[in-house]
Amino acid sequence: MRQSIYRVSKEGGSMTLLPKNFILRTSIGRNTHQLGAFDDALLKAGIGNYNLIKVSSILPPKCSPKNTITLAKGALLPSAYALIFSSDIGTTISAAVAVGIPVDTSSNGVIMEHSALGTKREAEEIVRTYVKQAMLSRNLAIKEIVSVATEVTVISNETYCAFATVSMW
Repeated sequence: MRQSIYRVSKEGGSMTLLPKNFILRTSIGRNTHQLGAFDDALLKAGIGNYNLIKVSSILPPKCSPKNTITLAKGALLPSAYALIFSSDIGTTISAAVAVGIPVDTSSNGVIMEHSALGTKREAEEIVRTYVKQAMLSRNLAIKEIVSVATEVTVISNETYCAFATVSMW
């Protein structure tokens, strides 16, 4: 029998599928147009052959970090992500994501995304601050904040895409 990739929660009297795993990824894409640059970034991040479902910023309880996605190609992949495009030579763009993991594993965590003109260090500092604020507003004690960021400086007439994601399955 095939093992499910989702947990079933019966909280509140109804059944809900919850992801068990999450992964953080970043990449830089380039192409002659935005859609091509975005697709290149997805492929380089290792998620270009899945159907992304953009989600808001909640990490399900008991969700574990993984290094590899274990889904069939074409599968639905819930993802919170940040992206930014530029084709202005000399411009630096960045994207970052962060996950707030609660001390109480039965509680949800939060995911925050940020993209902007500027460095990855700046973007990562901002997104980590967002996580701290979101956890505080939910009265969730922070066990750990995990974050990743990327940046690129545009050096040609192509469109560049800085991309960062937290994907869950």
